Amino acid sequence: MAAFDPILADIRFGCGLSPRIAPPGEAKALLAQLDAPDKVAKQFPVEDFDTFLTRLQARLDFRAIRSKEKGSPAAENAIKQLKRLNKQARNAQMLWLRQQLARRVVTPAPFRERLTVFWADHFTATGKTGLLRFGSSPYVESALRPHLGGRFEDLLIAAVTHPLMVHYLDQTRSIGPSSPAAQAKKAKSGGLNENLAREVLELHTLGADGPYTQDDVRELAELLTGLTMTERQGQQFRKALAEPGRETVLGVSYGDGKGARLRDVHAVLRDLARHPATARHLARKLAVHFVSDTPDPALVTAVERAFLDSGTDLRAGYAALIGHPATWAAASPNVKPPLDFIGSALRALAVDPARLVKLDEKQGRQLVHYPMALMGHVWEEPDGPDGLPEADSAWISPQGLSARLQWAVAVPQQLMADLPDPRAFVEVALGPRVPPAVAFAARAAETRADGVGLVLASPAFQRM
Repeated sequence: MAAFDPILADIRFGCGLSPRIAPPGEAKALLAQLDAPDKVAKQFPVEDFDTFLTRLQARLDFRAIRSKEKGSPAAENAIKQLKRLNKQARNAQMLWLRQQLARRVVTPAPFRERLTVFWADHFTATGKTGLLRFGSSPYVESALRPHLGGRFEDLLIAAVTHPLMVHYLDQTRSIGPSSPAAQAKKAKSGGLNENLAREVLELHTLGADGPYTQDDVRELAELLTGLTMTERQGQQFRKALAEPGRETVLGVSYGDGKGARLRDVHAVLRDLARHPATARHLARKLAVHFVSDTPDPALVTAVERAFLDSGTDLRAGYAALIGHPATWAAASPNVKPPLDFIGSALRALAVDPARLVKLDEKQGRQLVHYPMALMGHVWEEPDGPDGLPEADSAWISPQGLSARLQWAVAVPQQLMADLPDPRAFVEVALGPRVPPAVAFAARAAETRADGVGLVLASPAFQRM
């Protein structure tokens, strides 16, 4: 039976091998990374959402001045300030991408970084208008990162009720048909919106093949009415928007008959988090993401059981995943998505994180953002709420592979004054089991840039 492999653990559950940071020696050490102080979050900070909210508030203030004092010097200044706010937020978004890559280079707890990205994708949310378009990283930092090692039900509540998720899935437009606001005809845009309810059931908890019906979707949507947000105040619960009456989801009734409250929303989310179908959905998704597109059914069952027995304890699920022999015997390891490819390359090269962070917006886009897009991942611009694809075929395309090769050869030399000797670097990047063909290519390369590029572009480095 296959057992825990420190090298594979650093590649499969971490950010790749590093010449300066040793891999975890045992499964307990890998899990213990979640208990360690989150030093890299302080060293390379990403703005929290409360701070980001002040950007939205300032935008509202300047827009009000522009509207009320049209044609005046104050209005002209407000227009300039609005442009400045937009530019600052755009620059900040690119900085946060580089900050997150810098974390991957130096973190002694790379499992935390991988889990952050996994749950950010599971709970995909982004802004669709104005400055909210730049709010994804603050949302992840505030709503998801603090709950990575806790209970799934707490993570679910934090994500689903977050202002950005409420905005992204059009919950701000959802009004109970019989609510006080609808009856008084005060609602500017009418009707029940089922988007958030549907995605909670289909994507966040039970899964697309879960045991729910259209009636459950509608009842949950009615239960969620009242949950909303504003750019001025963030999360709100407006009783006037709530549909009166009790709502029944999966056979359980919620509310007191007078319309839901926020505590009722929390109650239904906790029940959904604890449902056996949710455990199954999460178990398979974790196994697919970290192990293989076609995980061993016994592995999925073990993780599912751990979630159910522990009351949605995420750490128990991770422990079952890491402790199962099938995890270390997977014959078809996953292809690294673009962020993982670039992050693991930077970590293997031990790129100076300060140099990475100090790039200006244009340089950051040219060296990271645009190449990632060519590889198939447009940063924080998801195609839909289901996030990035997991299938290897999504990343193995002619354009994607070409972009990886070009990045591997060209970008490292722009980020480092001196590239490492490829003959030594190949063992740093791939560990002791270097394929002979890759070792030969590293030795035979005419330049260090070519040698490093060939190692990073090799199939062995492209897989986890």
